[in-house]
Amino acid sequence: HVWGSHSPCLGLRAPGPGRNGSGGSLDLESVVQPLALNPWDVVLCVSGTIISCENAVVVVVIFYTPAFRAPMFLLIGSLATADLLAGLGLILHFAFVYFVPSEAVSLLTVGLLVTSFTASVSSLLAITIDRYLSLYNALTYYSERTVTRTYIMLVLAWGASVCYGLLPVMGWNCLKEPSACSVVKPLTKNHLIILSVSFFMVFAVMLQLYVQICRIVCRHAQQIAVQRHFLASSHYVTTRKGIATLAVILGTFASCWLPFAVYCLLGDYSYPALYTYVTLLPATYNSMLNPVIYAFRNQEIQKVLWAVCCGCFSPTMPFRSRSPSDV
Repeated sequence: HVWGSHSPCLGLRAPGPGRNGSGGSLDLESVVQPLALNPWDVVLCVSGTIISCENAVVVVVIFYTPAFRAPMFLLIGSLATADLLAGLGLILHFAFVYFVPSEAVSLLTVGLLVTSFTASVSSLLAITIDRYLSLYNALTYYSERTVTRTYIMLVLAWGASVCYGLLPVMGWNCLKEPSACSVVKPLTKNHLIILSVSFFMVFAVMLQLYVQICRIVCRHAQQIAVQRHFLASSHYVTTRKGIATLAVILGTFASCWLPFAVYCLLGDYSYPALYTYVTLLPATYNSMLNPVIYAFRNQEIQKVLWAVCCGCFSPTMPFRSRSPSDV
């Protein structure tokens, strides 16, 4: 059981003492015992269902709309695909743990979850880099070089994510050595430390890039205000709106993932499983909020969604492709 309790050597125990007196202990014999339904697992499964539905809409819209082939939409599609797989992983985890308990299948589910969540964070980093370059190199952004760079970022992001996800499947797990387990079984403590440190590095890069984006936005707003003789209040409103949007993007990412990343570094396998659930659940909410922040706020995607709802969808309908710097 990956995220939950009382699983066949693949999870965290439900809050309360285990066989050895610790709330997060591993129980290898539970594979032959009926599992009591853990409410936390139900919540994660419901979250996975919502995540899957939201991101499936984004993936379908981008995939079936030829106009959405710009780098910005490719990156949004990558993020939605990663979050879709994360949602499906949460659903499969619940199904396999309670209905088809299998050590091998559960390891595959662990690998899928690690891969998808890592790809989600990596796609967020790629989107941040793309937004920064669209402002820093505005004159050369719409070129073949940008498309090539986008594909390179996607290959690197998904390549690294798949490698991280294959580690527990290829043998780097704690099934044979429970003392090496992390707060998320069957991941080892060292594996989770690597994932956490990688997250902090990604967060630091995103923070630095968004600070630079904020400076560029403020400078551009001031230049436009001077050229068009705008009032100081108009410049202030424009700048504040851009900064507020950036704060929402970065603040959402940090508030969702930081608690879990910090606990992964400080927690121990013997800690009560409740702590892991409390910090993990907000991390899944990031995949639930990403479509709202990065896709549904996009005017072009909104047009397609409204067209589909009205029954007048045309995949060749023209769009004004906006720059990703429109924050």
